[in-house]
Amino acid sequence: MTNTDNLLLNTGYLLTKQAQDKRHGIVITLWLHSKRGPIKLVVENELALFFIENHQVEQAKQLLAEHNINLAKCQPLTLKAFNQQPVSGFYFKFMRELYQARALLSQHGVKCYEDDFRPDERYLMERFITANLAYTGYEQQQNGYIEVSNAKCKRESCAVELSMVSVDIECSFEGELYSIGLYREQVQCVFIIGDKPDEPLAVEQPYIVWVEDEQALLHAFIDWLERYDPDILIGWNVINFDMNLLQKRCDIHGISFNIGRDGKAPYWRKNKNSEQQFLEISGRVVLDGIDLLKTATYSFPSFSLDHVSNALLGLSKKVDDVDNRIKEITHNFHHNKTALAAYNLEDCRLVWLIFEKTQLLDFAILRSQLTGLAIDRIGGSVAAFTNLYLPKLHRKGYVAPNMGDGHSGLVSPGGFVMDSIPGLYKNILVLDFKSLYPSIIRTFNIDPMGLIEGLKSPEQAIEGFDGAYFSREEHFLPDIINDLWQERDKAKLEKNAALSQAIKIIMNSFYGILGSTGCRFFDPRLSGSITKRSHEILKTTKSWLEDKSYRVIYGDTDSIFVDVGKNKSSDECQHIGKALQDYINDKWQKILKDKYHVDSQLDIEFETHFSQFLMPTIRGQDVGTKKRYAGLLEKNGEQEIVFKGLESVRTDWTELAKQFQRELYHRVFNQLPVKDYIIDMVEKTKAGQFDHLLIYRKRIRRKLSDYVKNVPPHVKAARLADQQNEKLNKPLKYQRRGWIEYYITVNGPQAKEYQSSALDYQLYVDRQLATVADAILPFIGTSFSEIVDAQLDLFGGPK
Repeated sequence: MTNTDNLLLNTGYLLTKQAQDKRHGIVITLWLHSKRGPIKLVVENELALFFIENHQVEQAKQLLAEHNINLAKCQPLTLKAFNQQPVSGFYFKFMRELYQARALLSQHGVKCYEDDFRPDERYLMERFITANLAYTGYEQQQNGYIEVSNAKCKRESCAVELSMVSVDIECSFEGELYSIGLYREQVQCVFIIGDKPDEPLAVEQPYIVWVEDEQALLHAFIDWLERYDPDILIGWNVINFDMNLLQKRCDIHGISFNIGRDGKAPYWRKNKNSEQQFLEISGRVVLDGIDLLKTATYSFPSFSLDHVSNALLGLSKKVDDVDNRIKEITHNFHHNKTALAAYNLEDCRLVWLIFEKTQLLDFAILRSQLTGLAIDRIGGSVAAFTNLYLPKLHRKGYVAPNMGDGHSGLVSPGGFVMDSIPGLYKNILVLDFKSLYPSIIRTFNIDPMGLIEGLKSPEQAIEGFDGAYFSREEHFLPDIINDLWQERDKAKLEKNAALSQAIKIIMNSFYGILGSTGCRFFDPRLSGSITKRSHEILKTTKSWLEDKSYRVIYGDTDSIFVDVGKNKSSDECQHIGKALQDYINDKWQKILKDKYHVDSQLDIEFETHFSQFLMPTIRGQDVGTKKRYAGLLEKNGEQEIVFKGLESVRTDWTELAKQFQRELYHRVFNQLPVKDYIIDMVEKTKAGQFDHLLIYRKRIRRKLSDYVKNVPPHVKAARLADQQNEKLNKPLKYQRRGWIEYYITVNGPQAKEYQSSALDYQLYVDRQLATVADAILPFIGTSFSEIVDAQLDLFGGPK
């Protein structure tokens, strides 16, 4: 055992944290990745804490005494609530005592502030520790890690390079394990049940390790993790499926699933509102590729491994259909185990390549460093805001409000969306306010504490909306955003896409947080002062453009679409766009300085020049749509059509509609003939040449039994498919949500795998081709029916 003489020289990155009641009090355990190997920090003698307004302190102390709840200490503090009432701190030696006290006091109308923070969260937060830290304490070498007792920590930067392994299992329908694959750059391994085959019946692969049975398979996996000791386990639905099944199979065989760095089994917990499970492993983290992609704002029609790997990598799994895939896996387990091992390893490799391609691990690390969120946290915008804001708030003398403390009865509107002017245009310029909501926060000092301070001296503050005033000096959020903004600009210069994306997501979430009743700082005066200001900014900017004789045809949240006239060259449009950008920025700078005495942080950019642009109408009406348009970009002699909200980018339209729309719009935008193309597409559709493009794909969002009235086509197809599955003694695929692919036949919707009736070609023509065509054809003086009916008349009626 050694006592470090030089304080806080050792650094590490926080992997997992935990607070527990032990015999002598609360113990906080922090597991770190470090250059010295895994580190287990043990922090003792911390107290659990909440705050109570001073006028309720004696009542609270009496209630606790009457119910024999131990109070370690009660101390008056130089802190106050947002209502300006001074508070005292109530400290408890054990978390269970805090929970008992909280419940009791709530029953008797005593308000407790910040009673929902765990000691480990508060310990890190109050030291401004997000993920990187320095530590000192008494060290002792354990089996595979260093334990540091009596640890003390502070915030400190350090380089991070976590070790990672991709995990995937193969199993039967019933969940019996066949193999476990593990993939990292230097080591690939598949443990598989069976005897090593004799040559030349099969080609032996060096990564295959043969084991006797399922118990041996589980022990081999646990031993491998201990030997190679990765920080991060990654996979696809890896917690809810792979790790969950491994735990269940261990339980069946009486094997302790000891995959923690301290040799202990993981702790499982479940989300109360969903089937999502969470896994806590001492010193290791499990990252699910699906959850992390969604957190990083990736969007795919399907998050199946096959679809995502195809979209990102151009690589596919061998079998599309789940039933057939499991059949093939089972067949290979009994007849071709080397093929199964190769398949297992390839799944691991695909997940690894997706993480590399999208920099997902870097994104997760950077997000944790910026916000203090655990590296495996899904969502967590409110928690991120609280981590950054609360310690600053305490140092200014305030405790945080509770849920529901914000003003009610007010409604803050959403983003401003202008009425559009439908038409087929040439030369539309898009002017985009760069991060408009964060810019408004920075410009007008919108901030929870700033609101409380501003209301104390409104004559010296910046006026917001709904009676809000914001302090010019006392605030945190504008500075937090300004720091993030500078870091993002730096990340862009360094071409660090993961960091740039992480910062963008965090910054853009702050408005939503202030407008969410799930946030303790919720107050409609905060969110309203952002959105109502954005409405004012867009309307005013529109009027300035119209004063310069330009027509604004649409505006959406932070973008304005400007018609500058069809007789302009590309160079002229570029010149106009940059001139308008400078004009608007200069004008806002002057007006905000004169009216509010603030420096404008608003920054409008000339973003896009569409040489051709369609703003369609709402179907069956003359009114223009919102959030739906298409435009032609031309760069370096290349053309690209951008679709927004139209069929080409919708997951619930067939591939036929998408391909048809892309080609039709290309022809219209380039003034090419469309009649023959449309007729040819109709004829080939009816002739069955495009059957492979006629599949609908939709998500079943509820249990099948929950659909009672107005049963949609995809649910009808799912019910019929599962009826057939039941007859064939197959698993029911569609009972509990998921995706279904189906056709519309002359006998109604039928799942792709059980399509038996002829396809209803006329319905596809009417609902897919005609609908797509009639969004654009009227603007060139024709319609789908006019073209198709003329063709039918030419040949004397329908064929």
